[in-house]
Parts: sequence; C-alpha cells; structure tokens
Amino acid sequence: MKISYNWLKQFIKTDWTSEQTSELLTDLGLEVEVVEKYQSVKGGLEGVVVGHVLTCEKHPDADRLKVTTVNIGLEAPVQIVCGAANVAAGQKVPVATIGTILYDKEGAEFTIKKGKIRGQESHGMICAEDELGLGTSHEGIMVLAEDLVPGTPASEVFQIANDEVFEIGLTPNRADAMSHYGTARDLRAGMLQRGVNIELITPSVSNFRVDMRTLKIDVNVEDNHLAPRYCGVTISGISVHESPNWLKDRLKAIGLTPKNNIVDVTNYVLHELGQPLHAFDAAKINGKIIVKTAEEGTKFVTLDDVERTLHKEDLMICDEKGPLCIAGVFGGKKSGVSEGTTTIFLESAYFDPVSIRKTAKRHQLSTDASFRFERGIDPTITEYALKRAALLIQEVAGGKITSDVVEVYPKKVEDFSVLLNFSHVSKIIGQEISKDTIKKILVSLDIKVNSVSDSGLGLTIPAYRVDVQREIDVIEEILRVYGYNNINFSKKFNATVANSPRTEDYKVQNTIASQLNSQGFHEMMANSLTTAAYAKLSTSLKEEHNVSMLNPLSSDLATLRQSLLFSGLEAVSYNINRRNSDLKLFEFGKTYHKYLNGYEEHKHLSLLVSGNRNKESWTSAQKNTDFFLLKGYVKAILSRLGIEKISNAPVQSDIYSEGTAITYNNDILVEMGVIKKPILKNFGIKQDVYYADFNWDLVLKIITGKIKYTEIPKYPEVRRDLALLIDEKTTYESIFNLAKQTEKSLLKDINLFDVYQGDKLPEGKKSYALSFTIQDNSKTLTDAQIDKIMSKLQQTFESELGATLR
Repeated sequence: MKISYNWLKQFIKTDWTSEQTSELLTDLGLEVEVVEKYQSVKGGLEGVVVGHVLTCEKHPDADRLKVTTVNIGLEAPVQIVCGAANVAAGQKVPVATIGTILYDKEGAEFTIKKGKIRGQESHGMICAEDELGLGTSHEGIMVLAEDLVPGTPASEVFQIANDEVFEIGLTPNRADAMSHYGTARDLRAGMLQRGVNIELITPSVSNFRVDMRTLKIDVNVEDNHLAPRYCGVTISGISVHESPNWLKDRLKAIGLTPKNNIVDVTNYVLHELGQPLHAFDAAKINGKIIVKTAEEGTKFVTLDDVERTLHKEDLMICDEKGPLCIAGVFGGKKSGVSEGTTTIFLESAYFDPVSIRKTAKRHQLSTDASFRFERGIDPTITEYALKRAALLIQEVAGGKITSDVVEVYPKKVEDFSVLLNFSHVSKIIGQEISKDTIKKILVSLDIKVNSVSDSGLGLTIPAYRVDVQREIDVIEEILRVYGYNNINFSKKFNATVANSPRTEDYKVQNTIASQLNSQGFHEMMANSLTTAAYAKLSTSLKEEHNVSMLNPLSSDLATLRQSLLFSGLEAVSYNINRRNSDLKLFEFGKTYHKYLNGYEEHKHLSLLVSGNRNKESWTSAQKNTDFFLLKGYVKAILSRLGIEKISNAPVQSDIYSEGTAITYNNDILVEMGVIKKPILKNFGIKQDVYYADFNWDLVLKIITGKIKYTEIPKYPEVRRDLALLIDEKTTYESIFNLAKQTEKSLLKDINLFDVYQGDKLPEGKKSYALSFTIQDNSKTLTDAQIDKIMSKLQQTFESELGATLR
C-alpha cells in the first residue's frame, strides 16, 4: 500500500521528517518498506529557470539556427544557439542551464553541456514543452508570461509537486489502515504516546446540500445480509473531462493512472477514507437500483471488455432490466461513466466481506475496492464518504445534487464489547504499564472506556476494527502503541526443563527417525492437500470420506489426504524422473477423514522402498529391493519399540498386489506389500515400489516405556535344516505356525532361506529350504533330543501338509 506524505499531512499537521514518520509507522505495525520521492515532472525541473531573450539573430553558418543572448538572472547574459522557428527577442522562455538533467520520451536522461554549434558557443538550451515533460508539443519553444522575473526557478512557475511516498507492507488484519485517514489515525495515536499532542483533521461535509429534488432513484436491497448498508445520491449537470493537476498528482503519487474527473474522485476518496465508491451513468439506469444475487449462468460484460458468467452467489447491482455492476468488485461496461455522461448515480455501500472475497476469487478479479471490502471496511462512514465524494465531484465537474441521500440500513452494524483485565495485560506484555497510560492509549485508538474498576476496564471497540474482538487483541493494540522497544528485558534468565516421558510422541518419532536414517532412509514431508481423484484408486478409500476445502487453490490441492501413499508415490515419481531411482523414504504424517458423526485425524508412519538395495559398486553385485527387505525394516522398528505378541493376518487394502498385515490384539498395526502396477502407472512409475503403513496412533498406545530384558542363555543353540517338497499353494506362514504348535518350548526360530520352483520338480510342487533353531535355556541339548524334535516336525509336515523330504 502506498501512502503520500503530503496527503497524510492534510489529516495531521506535522513537521516531522519522512524518516521520523516512517520509523514510528513501522513501530506501530505499519511497516514502511521504502520511502520514494515523487515529482509531478521527472527531475522536478531542477536547473531550469526563466530566461529573457535580449537579442535573436540568424546563425551565420546555418539557415535554421538562431543565435540568442538570454538573461537568466546572472550578472551577464549567456549566448544560446536555438533551432526553434518561433524564438524572438523580448520573449520570456524556460532555459535549461549547463549541468541540468532532462529526460526524453523513453525516460532516458541527458545532460545539458556547454558546446559549440556550427562554430557558435551555446551555454544552455531554450526548451520546448515536451523537452521539459510538461506536454507533448514540439512545435516550438515555450513562451512564458511577460511579467516573470529572469532567473526564477521553473519549478515555482509550473508549481511542480514534490512528495514522498511510503510503501507500507500492510498485513491482512489491518483493514482499518487501508487509507490515508486510517494511517493518520494510527500515526496520531503513536505521536500522542510520544508526547506530541496533535489533532486529527477530517474533511468537512457541512456544505453538502440538495440543490433540487428532480432525479430520485429508488433502491431495493433484497439481501440485507450481503449488503447491510447501501447509500446513493444523484448528481446532474456534470461535465466529464480531465481532472485538475492537484487531483492527478495525488493519484499519480500512489501509482494510479488518472482517467477522468468522476472516476478520479471515486479513487481519491477510496484511498483517502478507505470507502470504495462507484459512479453509474444515471441515464443508463432503467427504473430503480436492485441489489441482489445473480441468476446462475447470466452473462455480464465488465469494464475490461470481458464477458463473464455469473454464479448464483455473486452479489450484483442491477436495474429493472438486468445487472449493472459486480457489487464491490468490478463495474459493468454498459453503465460506466463516459465523456458524454451528464448525470450520475453515486453509490457508497458496505458489503459482506466473505461474499466479496468469494466473488473476486471466483472471477479472478482483484481491485482496490474488492481488496478493502473483503477485509472489512468501516460501516459507519458509508454516508460520510458519499457526501465527501459528491462535494469533490461538484468541485471538479460542476453539477447539482438532485436527490436526497437514499439509504438502506435496516440493522446497524454493532460495535464489539471486550473486558480487559489489568493483570492479564502485565502478564502478556511482561511489564506493568500504568492504568492511566493504558486508558490514554485506548482512547487514542477510538476505543471507548465504558467502565473502570480496580481489576480492569469495560471497553467498546469500533466496528471498523474487525481484528480487535478479544482481550488478547486489545493487549496487542496497547503494546504496539506503547512501543515494543519500550519493554525492558529482565536481567534474570529463567529456564524450565520439561520432564516428559520416553513415550512422548516426538521422542518416539526421533528414535525411529534416527534408526531409519542409519539404515539409509530419507525423511520426506508431503503436503496434506491433494487431489480428490486419488480416492478412486482404491476401494478402501471412499470419495464421500474426503475432507474438501471450501476455497481450494487448485483442483490438485482441493482435498485433505486419506492416505500417505499417493503423496509418497508423487515423491518417488519425482525422484525417478530425475535419475534417482534407488529410494528409501519415510514420512510421519496425518490422514483426514469425514464420517457421518464428524471428522477424524489419524497419524501414520509410511515407508517406501524401491530400486536397488545398494549403490552400484565393483565390490558387490547389484540386487533389487524385495518384500523381505521391507519386512526386515518393519520388524526392526517394532523390535526397537519393544512391541511383541504380534500376529500376521491377510492384508485388507487393495492397493497391494501381494502383502501382509501385522496385528496386535486383532487391531491392524502395520500393512505392507508391493503396490499394484495399475496404481504405479498413474504416477508414471515402472519399477516395483514396496510400501509399509504403520498405524502410529496404535503404536503410541501400545508402547509403555518399560525396559524389558532377558538373561543371555548359557547353553548353546542348535540349527537343523529341512528341504521340503510341498504343494505350490502351501504358504510359509502355514509351515511357521504348524512348527510353533508342534514344538512350543524349545523351538526358538524358523527361517526360510531358499525357495525353488522348476522343471526338475513334479508339477504343482515347490521346494522350501528351512532352518530350525532349537535351544534349552536350562541345559545343553543332546543329539537324541534334537533328533526327536526334528522327527516330530517332519511327521507333522507330512501328515498335515503332505510334505516330503527332498
């Protein structure tokens, strides 16, 4: 936001420098990012003075040049060679002296130097209008008034406007400061706190009066929620033309391009008071003004010549034949003010911020008006701003006010009530501020003190302070005006050490993250927002369970994710496309679900493994990642967390082509497996991806933090191997469970170390090579005991599974 210092000083008469003012504004929370100089003419005509042409003779060596002597206020006149046909003795002319910097049409600068032109010395330049930036004419030199004194600076003659402009980085919550008046109001509060007692001057509208009641346009507001306050007045007999220089300079200083006197006045009042206005050509209004929402699909052409399709929730300013303007956002082409306009209907209104925001975003429009409406303007100045604009229009365009102010304001926008506790102020700020100082600051901010007690204040907050509705907001206001820099720092250093248990979520996460990092994993953090289309990739995810955003930035960021998988696959695809195909990724994140009884969040840990196990090396052969590697990582995590008594179960999700689940007390703790090819195809992934999904909420519920340990056995363990020929459909899980049931006490571990299927085996058969680890913690096993166990296992496999030894 740009603020003109000259304009600001119309509200506050101050002799402070721009540096002092910008420093105070920054302390108040209106951060001044840069202060720029503005001149209505580039360069400010510095070095250009009034000259009196004493003599003018033909150049001896050039037909089109003339040699002049010019009095420019020095002791002796100077000689200047001029090529203008209209130069003559006795004229008063603008002269650019030696060293003056002028600018061409493209803005490039050039310096006036002493030189010779066809043998004659020239000590300056007599200038034309376009050479000074005062117009576009180059027909000849400018001839000035005869009564001007030679040597008078041209900047005084042409009243060059010089200004300083603050570029303020306005935060979204400071809707009250989106104008020169709002900034001045804040500045005054800051100056009062620093002992500078200064008055805030507001433009008077006491001269507003109805000249004649010849053109009344009725207003009908159909939805008072979307348009709580609406005012209008007609002005007849105006003349639309270029604005006066003072008005154009004000707008140019803050980066606006002047258009015509009517539009310029509405823009002026917008940036002066923060109240958007709109002027309609009254001759183009059929019947009365109707404020209502549009019919779905209505076509409407805006001022930028773009035809837009209206939404049923768009608030429109209409007449009896159709829409005239998108309320608070953009005007319509057919009802706008043109050079032929003689009568206008001037609108000033307060619109619902949410409605304006949605409409502006829907049509991808961002205007000065919508910027203010959608953040919340002051509903109390609607009529005042209308009268201010009407008087300015009469000043710059003539005309008469031909109707009373028509106002629709059925329900007053109420101020906010807040109770302020003095002890809370001291606690939050960290320093005690006197009660009188607090009251003084609040009054300077237009906050009314209704009641005073020993413990606090009862306050009424003006409606335009939409960001101050709670006690903590009031404390923030007190602090920023009091000055952050005025808060003392204690010399005493206090520190607290939190005694949190080992099972605290962040501690467990750090433990597992460190373990995974040591195993070559990289942690990833994906956006929780994703596309709703991902729910269609799995039947275990339901579209009706999607948590959708009301105003998404795009369709790809319209829904909160139901699974960590798809954002993980996006990362896998991104890396593979950049020739990084050997991946180990993990993420701690949340999933979001909508159910009939409300919304739920669930925390997960996901692992993604793809590509080769190790980097390519001459010391070891390349080997692809497989399911068993992923399972090893999963088991290592569960072991590190001390989670035992787990069981295997069939995987329930259909995202896996092959997979398994690990359960704890019949609750699914982890699901893992190989992602289906069709799902990978959606992400352009051609290599296998292995995925594990931990129910982290259940993990945290299970772990106790107690350290369990067992004594290292004193007696040796024994390993025996069996090569079994079994049916192709027999699973390793069935062999594992059967072995554990057969020998419960001494059988410590079972491992599948080789699988073979080939032509040398009977059809429908496969070979499993298994190792069995047997150990007795109380004594050394004998060969007879071991053989007995192995014989019992072999018989069980033969009888239950039809297995035979190879």
